[in-house]
Amino acid sequence: MTIPKAALSPDLHSSLVDNLGLAIAEGTLAPNSILRLDELETQHKVSRSVIREATRVLSSMGMLESRRRLGTVVQPEASWNLYDPQVIRWRLASAKRLEQLRALNELRGAIEPQAARLAAERASLDAASDLVSMAARLWAVGQRGDQDEFLRLDIEFHAAVLNASGNLMFSQLHNLVAEVLAGRTQHGLMPHLPDHEALQLHVDVASAIQHRDPGAALAAMSRIVEQSTEEMGDIWSSSHQEESSGQP
Repeated sequence: MTIPKAALSPDLHSSLVDNLGLAIAEGTLAPNSILRLDELETQHKVSRSVIREATRVLSSMGMLESRRRLGTVVQPEASWNLYDPQVIRWRLASAKRLEQLRALNELRGAIEPQAARLAAERASLDAASDLVSMAARLWAVGQRGDQDEFLRLDIEFHAAVLNASGNLMFSQLHNLVAEVLAGRTQHGLMPHLPDHEALQLHVDVASAIQHRDPGAALAAMSRIVEQSTEEMGDIWSSSHQEESSGQP
């Protein structure tokens, strides 16, 4: 069985984890199939110790399981740690990326509006002022069309809202949100220039938090997540229509 190679890494262990994780996420290594360690050694030209360490890492993510008399068995998706940033990345790199982004956006819709509401009740004056400043910088960068800087600031903004909620469990989901924001950009599901409404909504969230208006903060953040889902669906549909019609 041939496994697609992920980006090469000088670290043999990391490279093998990436290769196997991507193959499992893509379905090239199907659920309940058995990994033959000797075949992996030959195919990837690495030592047995590297193979064992890589399979140990993937087992800790729920993607593999060692069973007596069977060996190392690929696990179904329901067993994976779907919140692990690496698992998220591999799923986003698979053919099911839109399905993954939708699921993540649905999770964002359940969490981020509530985080914004709590931030409007709990954020310190300094934290609220920082959010207003970040929203202004996002607006300027978005208008300028600097996609890389916009992504960096967008990730920072959403992490700051989660942190300002005063709920540590929300705060620790910042990596998950960052993967969503980075994934939609990396896979071409984000407009090159952010929509005017999206820029305004970030300003609205920050302003509502600063003015201690929980309802407005929740509504504006809810709309941000909804708009993200709509944009991804529209771009995905357009690209597939072009492919089917043979347009460049």
